Amino acid sequence: MANTGAKLITILNGPNLNLLGLREPEIYGHDTLDDVAAMCAAVGRELGLDSALSQSNHEGEILDWIHEARETSAGIIINAGALTHTSVALFDALNTFDGPVLEVHISNIHKREPFRHHSYISPRADGVIVGFGVEGYALAMRRMGTLLA
Repeated sequence: MANTGAKLITILNGPNLNLLGLREPEIYGHDTLDDVAAMCAAVGRELGLDSALSQSNHEGEILDWIHEARETSAGIIINAGALTHTSVALFDALNTFDGPVLEVHISNIHKREPFRHHSYISPRADGVIVGFGVEGYALAMRRMGTLLA
């Protein structure tokens, strides 16, 4: 990410998303997180936004990134993976962030197992994008552009 002076959007990805493009491609598609990062950077350039994408399989690391974003970022886009359905700690951390938060899910979680229908993040999120594949990240970047204009 180049420091252009543009507003920074932190894009956080949770457990197993490092396997995007390999894991269950019939659900998640063939694009990788590197593809997602490139797509978000391209959309960001159109909108005058910078983006920084990170992924961790460790909840505490994601919490630390949310805390760091309080000082560095204008908005957060988060796909917390399975932590979406289990982590009150992520909800609490996102509540400490003053900017917009957008929740993204690659698959339509409402057409999947019942435990995936509940999100601890949605009550904090300013919007939820579900079921649009990795294009959901680009949609989230565009929405950030609107929210931060």
